[in-house]
Amino acid sequence: MRYAETGLNLEIDLSRGSIDRVESDLEHTRLHLGGLGTSARILWDRVPADTDAFSEDNLLIFATGLLCGTAAPGSNRTIVSTFSPQTQLLAYSMMGGFWAPELKHAGYDKVIIRGKSPELVYLWIHNDQVEIRDASHLRGKGAIETAECIRQELDEPQAQIAAIGMAGEHRVFYASIEQGRSSASRGGMGAVMGDKGLKAIAVRGTRDVTIARPAEFMELCDEVLKYIAFRAEHPIPGVPAILQGLGSPQEMAIHDEEWHTTSFMWGNARTRRKDFWTREIEEKWRHTQESVRTRLISCYNCPMKCGATISVPGQPTYMMKCYSKLTYTMAAYSDLEFGFRIAQRATEYGVDGFSTPQVMAFALELLEAGILTVADFPGMPADVAGRFFWLLDRIVRREGIGDVLADGVYWAARRIGKGAEKFDHNTIKKHEQLPLKLGMLNPVYYLMYSTGEKINITQIEGQFPQAPFPTMAEREAFVQDWFQVPHPKFKQYLLDWEPRGEQSNPLYPSIEASCDIVDWQEKMHYIDDALGICAGLSSFPLKPPYHIHNFPKFVSAATGFEFDEAQLWKAATRNRTLLRAINVRRGMRRADDKPPEDHWKKRFPDLEKNLLDAYYKLKGWNSDGIPTAESLRELDLDCVAEDLEQRGILHG
Repeated sequence: MRYAETGLNLEIDLSRGSIDRVESDLEHTRLHLGGLGTSARILWDRVPADTDAFSEDNLLIFATGLLCGTAAPGSNRTIVSTFSPQTQLLAYSMMGGFWAPELKHAGYDKVIIRGKSPELVYLWIHNDQVEIRDASHLRGKGAIETAECIRQELDEPQAQIAAIGMAGEHRVFYASIEQGRSSASRGGMGAVMGDKGLKAIAVRGTRDVTIARPAEFMELCDEVLKYIAFRAEHPIPGVPAILQGLGSPQEMAIHDEEWHTTSFMWGNARTRRKDFWTREIEEKWRHTQESVRTRLISCYNCPMKCGATISVPGQPTYMMKCYSKLTYTMAAYSDLEFGFRIAQRATEYGVDGFSTPQVMAFALELLEAGILTVADFPGMPADVAGRFFWLLDRIVRREGIGDVLADGVYWAARRIGKGAEKFDHNTIKKHEQLPLKLGMLNPVYYLMYSTGEKINITQIEGQFPQAPFPTMAEREAFVQDWFQVPHPKFKQYLLDWEPRGEQSNPLYPSIEASCDIVDWQEKMHYIDDALGICAGLSSFPLKPPYHIHNFPKFVSAATGFEFDEAQLWKAATRNRTLLRAINVRRGMRRADDKPPEDHWKKRFPDLEKNLLDAYYKLKGWNSDGIPTAESLRELDLDCVAEDLEQRGILHG
């Protein structure tokens, strides 16, 4: 009997048109839990190191987390994994909503896709009924439009559908997979899906998920729900509004955007508008948001309402959450009304809301600099909003300059040449990050930003505050009920952190403290990504309901395996190390672990070197960022050590 998971994966070979139900390896569950962990193991075992993202041999894996579909609040994440066309490294992205629980209820933990269909198809999964169906009539349709067409075609209004838009069909390197209330956007998931000729996956499931010790599990769920209610009544004081509560940042509920609009950079990460936010702007943006926000909505089995349905007059309704509310607005130096309008079209096209606006701002900067000319933009309107819509249309179709821009800023800059490379100043490992520049190096931020495998800012944000509290009284008040910490030393790290002086950035947190903080925050993200728990209830917010002390109890009660804190910590370490090894095998080294050159006004080369050295040592990696054979074997990754040794990457 398998508990929490179904024990079955769907294997789809689109080249052969075959469908197989395959029993998963129970030992892999014990080692890697589920979700991202077991997906990474499959990618390591089955995809050759030199496989191109657009090869038939590349796998596209839709995985449920180990706790997905159970009564655990917020257990709804779909983890999509593949190799990225943009970075050529392992890429993974999370979707909230209802898709993963629906797949679990249909009787499967994963859908593993290889090969390429000669014609456009979609996949229909309804319990034991699994079909590859013709999708030629869906070509060119938007992602949300596609989902509605499939529901009508199947006469299944409750089917959950993950689909690509035109960007995925045309293999735009930052194409997303859209799924009702969420999307898998980072790393070009939609491009790989489009390359495989797969327009959508529709799922409907009616089966139960079996829990090993249900009474104990439900008691744990009740404790989480009670704490969520407590936190709703007790927001964290002294931090920005988006960090005071639980869930993904409550962008769709709040109106005060002073922190984002004055702290982040506008355009292609070029300009800080310190005096932008005024009472007049706040009132205008409040009115805009309230006029288009139909209602706040939640994902499967979650009391939080982090997203919203948006209805812009004259446009179809769509869903929005988090910082994507601002990305197009700030890239275009425009207003919130423009952001809501263009985000609707971008969602239908299926593109990443972080990369896309930066790519378009980058193109217009090159035009202003004379590197590109008006001849490169035939017919482009004169107004800024019109230009962004015009560029978006051409990118998703790969027409003209859009074909170059569709590969992202890094590759576009090198194809264009003529000095365009200097305008590529916000990519890490060839991938666009959020438009964020700092005046002073933050050592914790530096490590997570530089070394994270997800290559996404959300991996650096977690349970340790992002900035010091101004007074000791505020710090003491914060740590008083901070029971989520894995060790009391983290309380002292925060108490000692001051806004100015010797105990401030860049000298503090110290090298040791910075490595410890990063290690803790990474572990929580990797646990979430294996269990399928929303980061908004665990790894992301301050003082969350899920933490290192109760997660082992959830895993044990759900699966029947006995996990303690040390074992769960080791499983998270194993998964993090495996992802590093996968990317090392594909060529990533220390030279890649660095932020953009102008990320801080002043760089600290010696400090940055020492931070990276200490971080590698803590992780069990050598000086070039490669996991050592000893650390791999301690983590039961003997096969990984042997492979790296045989390739000469590690020396016995």
